[in-house]
Amino acid sequence: MTPEDETRPALIDRIVGLEQEMFVAVVSETPAPCQQNTDAFRTMRRSQFYAWPDDALESYFDDLTVAKAAGKNLMTLKYARMDDRIPVLNTDPLIQEIVAIEVEWQHRLLQKYPALIGRGRPVEEADIGVSFKRYLAGELETYSGRTLACLGRHVKAVYRRGGNMSEDVYRHMVRSLGYQSLEEAEAVTAGREQ
Repeated sequence: MTPEDETRPALIDRIVGLEQEMFVAVVSETPAPCQQNTDAFRTMRRSQFYAWPDDALESYFDDLTVAKAAGKNLMTLKYARMDDRIPVLNTDPLIQEIVAIEVEWQHRLLQKYPALIGRGRPVEEADIGVSFKRYLAGELETYSGRTLACLGRHVKAVYRRGGNMSEDVYRHMVRSLGYQSLEEAEAVTAGREQ
């Protein structure tokens, strides 16, 4: 069965399955807690991909399939880039365009939902942890030119019409976790912090 023959949710599940195989195989000095919590990994990654257009999903599925066949682990490469352990993998200027837009979206989301979004990665460089910006850039460097082009077109189109893909991702994620809305998840999270 090719990606074109599948339903969108089935394709997303296959993508997440391939990513998860690679993710649990990543060897690092300090293993990520979500390497043991595969349910959380799957929820986060599915949520991201629900915001993507079909052509980007199909292209990224191809990236993962080709990498797996070649014995390359895209997750290992992403985390190595995030930690500056290997040289830049991809200098396509589209990466910085996508990062700039998504960082802006993340800042907007942090203003609207400070308790919820504040629990995640810092948006930009900080003293603790890897930032959203660095994480995203490291991930984008592992994508093929075709995947970057498909995703870049979509990101720019959403941005031009005033949308926010980060909000779409979080909306899907909180619903997957049983909340009715981002507002409800924000209220519950804020209540826990008091």
